[in-house]
Amino acid sequence: MHSPRVAGWVPLHEASLADVATVDGGMVYQAGKEFHLKPVVAEAYGQDVGTSYYAVAVVRANSTLTINSLKGAKSCHTGINRTVGWNVPVGFLINSGRMSVMGCDVTQAVGDYFSASCVPGAGGGTYPTSLCQLCKGDEAGQGKCEPSPREEYYDYLGAFRCLTDGKGDVAFVKHSTVADATEGQNRPSWAHQLQPWDFQLLCRDGSKAAITAWRTCHLARVPAHAVVARGDTDGGLVFRLLSQGQQKFDGGDSSFQMFDSDAYGGKNLLFKDSTTELVPILQQTYQAWLGDEYLLAIRGLDCNASSLPEFLRWCVLSTEEIRKCSAMAMAFQRKSLKPQIQCVSATSQEQCMQWIQKRAVDAVTLAGEDVYLAGKTYGLALAAGERYADGDSTSTYYAVAVVRRAASDAFTIHELKGKKSCHTGYGRTAGWKIPVGLLLRMGLIQPQGCSILKAVSSFFSASCIPAASREDYPASLCELCVGDDRGNHKCDASSQERYYGYAGAFRCLAESQGDVAFVKHTSVFENTDGNNAESWASQLQSEDFQLLCPNGARAEVGQFAECHWGRVPARAVMVHPDSSALAVYGLLDKAQDFFGDDNNTYGFKMFSSTDFEGQDLIFKDSTTAIVPVGERTTFKSWLGQQFLESLEGLGSYQCSGADNALAVKSTNTFLLLMCLGLVRFYSS
Repeated sequence: MHSPRVAGWVPLHEASLADVATVDGGMVYQAGKEFHLKPVVAEAYGQDVGTSYYAVAVVRANSTLTINSLKGAKSCHTGINRTVGWNVPVGFLINSGRMSVMGCDVTQAVGDYFSASCVPGAGGGTYPTSLCQLCKGDEAGQGKCEPSPREEYYDYLGAFRCLTDGKGDVAFVKHSTVADATEGQNRPSWAHQLQPWDFQLLCRDGSKAAITAWRTCHLARVPAHAVVARGDTDGGLVFRLLSQGQQKFDGGDSSFQMFDSDAYGGKNLLFKDSTTELVPILQQTYQAWLGDEYLLAIRGLDCNASSLPEFLRWCVLSTEEIRKCSAMAMAFQRKSLKPQIQCVSATSQEQCMQWIQKRAVDAVTLAGEDVYLAGKTYGLALAAGERYADGDSTSTYYAVAVVRRAASDAFTIHELKGKKSCHTGYGRTAGWKIPVGLLLRMGLIQPQGCSILKAVSSFFSASCIPAASREDYPASLCELCVGDDRGNHKCDASSQERYYGYAGAFRCLAESQGDVAFVKHTSVFENTDGNNAESWASQLQSEDFQLLCPNGARAEVGQFAECHWGRVPARAVMVHPDSSALAVYGLLDKAQDFFGDDNNTYGFKMFSSTDFEGQDLIFKDSTTAIVPVGERTTFKSWLGQQFLESLEGLGSYQCSGADNALAVKSTNTFLLLMCLGLVRFYSS
C-alpha cells in the first residue's frame, strides 16, 4: 500500500497547468518525494496546536495493553486510509517492526495483527473480513462498516465510541477526541457518564500517560494541510496573495468565506474548515515540514505491490548454503510466500555486497564486521536481524573469556601470557577478533611487525585456533586441537574438528586442554547443567566456571552483561538502500511462522543446518527468531558505538611489515584490521 495519489496530479504537474494545490500530510510526502514539489503555506488551527495535531492511541485506564503488546488486541479506527485512524498507527507499527507486511498487502497484515477491528470503508471482498468485524452500522443495523455517519463507529468520535462500548481494546484517534467527547460543549449522549481519567494514552516507548499528556505521548505529530508548489515557485509570493485573501474573506460580512464550506454543500473545501489562519512555511522541504515522527510512519506504508520483484535473489557462498537456499525457496513457494526466493552463488561476502550495490542480487546475511564493510563501503541498508535468545530486545551477544573456577590458580587477564587458549576459529568474532583486539589495545599482546599470528603464538604457550589451511600459520596455534574421533582434520575450520565453534572451544576448556576459552556468553549455559547430553558435557556444572573481566576481576558466568570483552551485534540481512526492506522482513517474519521452530512439521528448518551438513547456513543455527531492525537501518546504528570503536579504534596501533599473504604498504587502521581478519580482500 502506498500513499493515496491525487487525481490528475501527474499530468497537471508535468504540463504546469496548475501552480499550487492544498494537500494533506500523506500527499505532501508524495508531492515531495515523487514530484519534487515543496510546501510553502500551512494551515493553522489555533493556539492549542498551531500548525499540527497529534495522532494518539487510547485505551481504557484499567487496560494492561502497551504499544508493544497490541498484537491480538481488538482495534477501532476512524476509517480506512484516514490519517490518525489508519495511516499513522499502521505505518508506525510497520516501520517500527511491530507489524510485518508480506508482499505489501497492508490490509492483510492489519487483519493478521489485530484479532478484530472496525475500519469503516474496509468492507468488500478485497479486505480481510476481520477489519469490519467490530462495526455495527446505524440503529437499524444498516450501513455497517460504511465510511459515513451511518456507521456509528466512523470518524474520531465513532472510533472512540467503539472503545467505550467495550467492542475494541484500543482506539486510534486525534489528541482532542477524548476531551471533545467527555468535556466538550456538544457531548454525545452515549458519553455523558464518561470521564477523561477513565482513559490513557499509549506512548511510543511502551509507557502510558494521562489523556492530557498528548504532547509527549503520541504516535506522531501530524502536520497541518499545506499548499504545495513547484520548486521554482516563489513561496513568499504565494503566501502574500493568500494572506491578503484571508484578511478580506475570513469572517466579516463577505458572502465568500475562505475557511467555511457550508455554502458549497461540502466540508474542508480548498482549506480545512477548522483553519484559523494561513502561515508561511520557512523550511520549504517536505522532510522538514512532515517531521521525523510522521515521516517514519508514512514510510511504513510506502510499499507498492506492483513495484515488488517477482523473485528475491539471495546471495549464498558455499555448496552447503546453496542446498539449504534451494530447499528454503521450495518450502517458501509451497506456502505461497512472496516474493519467491531465488538463490545466487557468489565466491565471497564482498562479491555479494558488490552485486547488491549493482542490483544484480537483492539480499545477503552478514556478520558484524561484514555489516560494517557493506554499510561503509557499499552503502547497503539493513532489512532484518537475528535474535539468539527469547526476550532479547537488543539483538546482540557478548564475547566472554571463560575459565575454570580454581582457588589455587585464579589468574586474571593480566596473567594470561603463557596460558593455553581455546578459540572458536581464526577470524571469528567472539573467538578471535574481539579477544585479540582487546589484548592488543591493552598492550598485553605486542604486534611483531604486522604478524598478529606470530604475536598471538608468542603470547599463549599453546592454542587451538581452527583455521583454513594457510602456509604462514604458526604450529602452536593448532597444538591443542584434536580433530575428529580418528584424529583426522586436526585444526580444520569445520565441525570435523571437535574443538571448533562455540561448543568446541568450550569443550577444549572443559577437557582441560586449555586454560581459557573465548566464546559467546551463552556457550557455558548451553553445555552445562544437563543442557548438552553429549558425554563430554553431560556432567558439567555452570558453577564450575567463571569469567575473566577486562578490568582484572573475575565474575560468575551469569554476570556476562557486566563482565565481557565486547558486545557483538547479531548478524543482519542487508539489501540495497532503494529496496523495500520492510517487504524483505515481512517475507521472513511470515516464513518463520511456518519454519522457525526446529520441531515444525513442514519439512524445512530455517535455523538449522544439520540437514545440509554445515553450520550457520544462511542464518545462524542459534537464531531463535528473525527480528525487525526498526529505526536501526544503518550499519552504525545496528553495530553500536562500542563495536564500531573495536573496529575503528585499532588505528592507533601502527604496524610495519606484513605477512606475505597480507602485504600492503599502508600502516593505518585498514592494515591492522586486515591483519586481524576484520577486512578481507577477495578476487572476483
